[in-house]
Formats: sequence, structure tokens, C-alpha cells
Amino acid sequence: MDLNSEPTKGTSGRRGLSRGATVACCAMALSAAGATAASAGPISTARTPVNYVALGDSYASGPGIPTQVDAACARSDQNYPSLLAAARNWRLTDVSCSGATTTALAGPQGSQPPQLDALGADTDVVTLTIGGNDLGFSSNLATCAGLTSKDPTGNPCQTFFTSDGTDRLAQRVDDIAPRITAALDAVRQRAPYAEVLVVGYPDLFPDDGVGCTSSAVPLAAGDFAYLRDTEKKLNAMLADRAAANGARYVDTYSPTVGHDMCKAAGERWIEPLVAPAPIAPAHPNAQGQQAMAATVERAVRCGTYRR
Repeated sequence: MDLNSEPTKGTSGRRGLSRGATVACCAMALSAAGATAASAGPISTARTPVNYVALGDSYASGPGIPTQVDAACARSDQNYPSLLAAARNWRLTDVSCSGATTTALAGPQGSQPPQLDALGADTDVVTLTIGGNDLGFSSNLATCAGLTSKDPTGNPCQTFFTSDGTDRLAQRVDDIAPRITAALDAVRQRAPYAEVLVVGYPDLFPDDGVGCTSSAVPLAAGDFAYLRDTEKKLNAMLADRAAANGARYVDTYSPTVGHDMCKAAGERWIEPLVAPAPIAPAHPNAQGQQAMAATVERAVRCGTYRR
């Protein structure tokens, strides 16, 4: 399903989108002559609004980023779904919610209804960012930070999670995979005609594995590479599950390398573990959400979904 050109209703009820606009748009994006036109924004001639539903956790909802429009879910109107919808002129239903796990998709999350309830046969596009809370990102980072004082130049976090001879975080990633499959199946059942994009997690830690142990990032020097690799395992699993279940994976890690939590303010797109209020620790800031939105929009515009 091409998301760029004018949608028309097919006999099955699914919006049929031609590939012509995609080819033209990509040609502009890849040529020097078309660089200005490509950067000016997406090409959209849609007469019928595209119904877009955003599902997921805090990496989609944008906690702490002004303006917060849903306190219960810590959702910002400057998160990547909102920015993507504005860029594409899509009609957005955003039910992303901080703290969401795969369980919250099909069941209630506190007072929030199941996220899947937002889907329907008229849903055209779905983005899904999920799995980090199933892995226990926040609690894992808190555990690692608490261990740093024992061996600040070593890798006490990795030692803790591999103490029984098995990498328990890697095992958790494997255990989450069937939940992602089930989530994608459920999305397809609720929104049978939608293009589904699984949006991965951005680069949290230095990609070269060189750490920045400090009061703002209290992780042991040797644990940065381990945590980086754990995130990469999670993203690789999400990409694999997307490919196996008829969805598209959008890589937000590669475009955000060099803007991790170790970088200085203004250069980093991910906030450190001890972050200035009101931005959420270890989460994308406004620039990070903009980068994620640009990556997803570029994938949509040119039909390039990177595994």
C-alpha cells in the first residue's frame, strides 16, 4: 500500500493508492535538483482524509514535551504521531500512552480503554511503538544505575543480568516476540485494510559503546555497550516480527545515532537518566520526536521501510 498518492476506494473497501507519486517523490528526494522540493514537505493530493491511528508507549506519546494534552498518558501534541499527521494532512487518533505494554493494547491501562478500540475497518494507517515496557526498560536502567557504585569502570549491570550464565535481558526479548506477533494479529483483525508500521526505538546510548558515566548518566563505563546491544536486539526482534506478520518496520535507530543521551544539551535527542524537568529521563525530547517523525514520514513518502 503506497501512502503518497490519491486514495480511492477499491472493491474490497481498502483504499487503493497508485505508485506513481511515490516514484516521482523518491526521484526528487534522491536528486540534487529536487532536494529543495523534497524538503519542502510531502506531496499530498488526497481528497478523502486518511484515517491514522497511533498506538504505543511513551516513546510515541512524548512525556514531558510541551504541550501535554493528556495527563493520564503523558501525551504531547508534538509527539511523532502528531507531527507525522500534520505533515501528511492525515486525520489522527492518538491513543499512545506512557507505560503501555503489549497487554495494554487489548486490555485497559488504568482508566484508559484498550488501545485497539481505536481501530476499525476505516483505519488506513497504524503506527505501533511497543515492547520497551515489556522488556522493563525503566526498571532495568534503575537497576543498572544502582549497581554503578560497585564497579564504575566495569560492567556490573551486565554481570547482574548474566550471573546465571544466561543473558536474562536477551531472553526477555525472545519472550516478547510472540506478544508482538499477537499484537500485530490483533491490529490486523481490527483494521484489516490498514498499512501497519512498526516504529522502532531511537538510539539511547553511544553507538560506539563508549560511555559517559556521570551524575546525569550514572551507568558504569562497561555497561553502555551491553545496554546498546540489548536495545539493538529489541529493535531487531521488532523488525523480524513486522516482516513475518505483514507489517513494515521503520528504523529510527540509525537516523538518531550521534544524538544519544551522552551528548550535550542541544545535540542530544534523548535525555539522560537524570533529566531536567519536565522532560522524561531516557526518552526522546522535542528534537528526538521531530527526528522520529521525519524518519517515519520519509519512509511513508518514499515507500522505503528499512529492516
